[in-house]
Amino acid sequence: MFRLFVGSVLVLLAVGAAASPDPEKGIPAPTFYKDVLPVMQRHCQVCHRPGEIAPLPFVTYRQIRSWADQIGDAVRAKRMPPWFADPCCGRFANDISLTPVEISMISSWAEAKAPAGDPRDAPARPRWALGWNIPQPDLILRVPTPAAIPATGDVEYTYEIVPTNFMKDRWVQMSEARPSSRMHVHHAVIYIRPPASKWLRGAPRGVPFTASSLKDERLRHQAHETDTDMLLVYAPGSSPDQWPDGMAKFIPAHSDLVFQMHYTTNGHAARDQTSIGMVFAKHPPKQRVLTLQLANDHDTIPIPPGADNYRVEVHGTLPNDATLLSFFPHMHLRGKRFEYNIVHPDKSVETLLKVNYDFYWQLSYKLAEPRLLKAGTDLQAIAWYDNSPHNPHNPDPSSPVKWGDQTYNEMMVGFFDVAVPANVDKQQFFIRHRSLPDPQ
Repeated sequence: MFRLFVGSVLVLLAVGAAASPDPEKGIPAPTFYKDVLPVMQRHCQVCHRPGEIAPLPFVTYRQIRSWADQIGDAVRAKRMPPWFADPCCGRFANDISLTPVEISMISSWAEAKAPAGDPRDAPARPRWALGWNIPQPDLILRVPTPAAIPATGDVEYTYEIVPTNFMKDRWVQMSEARPSSRMHVHHAVIYIRPPASKWLRGAPRGVPFTASSLKDERLRHQAHETDTDMLLVYAPGSSPDQWPDGMAKFIPAHSDLVFQMHYTTNGHAARDQTSIGMVFAKHPPKQRVLTLQLANDHDTIPIPPGADNYRVEVHGTLPNDATLLSFFPHMHLRGKRFEYNIVHPDKSVETLLKVNYDFYWQLSYKLAEPRLLKAGTDLQAIAWYDNSPHNPHNPDPSSPVKWGDQTYNEMMVGFFDVAVPANVDKQQFFIRHRSLPDPQ
């Protein structure tokens, strides 16, 4: 079982080829209000607006004009918008990458000295919910007590148990985590603890705690392992959960939410008080969304010093039919590539997602067309690691890397979301209801 870690954009279709600006032929340069701003709204402002993760807002002409050259360079190099899925495999509903037409248009605009054009050509401003990338939440729950983060050193996983006080069952169609000190948060996982669950019973509620702060050895062990379902996994760059009509996550009445926070230090002490916003389904859905994982803990350590393409492979067999919805790969600083595959009975391999991994932008990848997987499907996750001096993020290429929680350790977790019948919970899903052939 995996150790307790982790775990609204439009797809554009370009038609035709971009014409290069040529005043002699009557082809004008693109302008900000008519050509560039619509692309910024669809692809960039989800992060580049006040209060969001990007350091610069790209909302007005004045804000964007002075960065035109850098924007042109970034889109030509495909560094921005951040999207790391190899186009070889799969189509994704949240693909924010620019089309060749859009890249050419923005490059031409930057090269033409960023003309503004006519403000009357500007599209209507997007209607963002203040402080959220989902519609205005029906409910916001915040951990009651801020967690203190030191300036330096390692920080143990920090937990806080928050009662929902739900008097009836709730179906959550959308959710988003909002740390108050985002620069210190390596990840957040919000677990659903039903009232009948014995997990971490006896641990304090409403105040932060760590495994080592618990006096009961049984509780210390439980702080590192669980099989309870997850409401949401957050990491820098990850998308909120937004499930289509007819699908949602389930929180039973009287449940608690258990916030697991992994903080990293950066030389500045801080306090964090993370919130989660939830939008409830208007009607009981037909399908329940479960977050599962293909993960590896201990048997692949250590990654040798200098290894530039260390490979880790994990398999799992679906115990029952499920509809595959999305992926969220996770590694640490040596992470290089990650892929999800189906291994068919004839041993042929079908790649569902191939990612050039970026630790600082841990994206989720939502299938454009959900896929039914039959019971017995053999899922494979493969991760590659670069522990060489060629990895600019590598803290020490001369040392072997052990599996562990801190970012200088490594992890391998292939999260994926599936939809199952609404009356099936995570424990029931893993009960095989009929004999399955041995995939080996």
